Amino acid sequence: MLSVALTGNIAAGKTTVARLFQAWGATVIDADRLAQEVQAPGGPVLARIAERFGPGVLRPDGSLNRAALRRVVMADAGALQALNAIVHPEVHRRRRAELALARDRGARIVVTDIPLLFEADDPAAYDAVVLVDAPPAVRRDRIVRERGLAPEEADRLLAAQLPAGVKRARSDFIIENDGDHAVLERAAREIWRALEARAAAPRA
Repeated sequence: MLSVALTGNIAAGKTTVARLFQAWGATVIDADRLAQEVQAPGGPVLARIAERFGPGVLRPDGSLNRAALRRVVMADAGALQALNAIVHPEVHRRRRAELALARDRGARIVVTDIPLLFEADDPAAYDAVVLVDAPPAVRRDRIVRERGLAPEEADRLLAAQLPAGVKRARSDFIIENDGDHAVLERAAREIWRALEARAAAPRA
């Protein structure tokens, strides 16, 4: 089984590529979904978040107010590190469990869709790292246009992430997403074929 990490900064197009890989046969593990699950009301992770950041990050129904929490951690690097320390160990545990289940089912290629691969995980734990990237100006436009955020908030989101250049240097494959969907699909298909070749090759 080939274990692949799929990553990329916000609005680079990573989620679209994950859907393409899944359509072509990959088993996809969504780290964002796992993070949302572990932060569900009534669980220990959400309780620790509320203890660390205060009741202002909770909605009246006790669920997580993601926008409020985002504002807190974007303004304080220490707060972001504290949040990652609370959330990511449980996310990693669940990811490893899903990976084991996929292996038991005989999955050939498992793709973990993980935005914070370089910030909160170990790239060496995967057989290959695929980065989806787009120029900052393109990503900024997508954030404003598709997510409805103010330009100032888009700028803060972009500035809070590890620069793409650092990630490019540590990735095995890079998918450029500065064109339309057809261009992205062709680029993703090329990388998918390379991953299939790796999965089929004898393992040392």
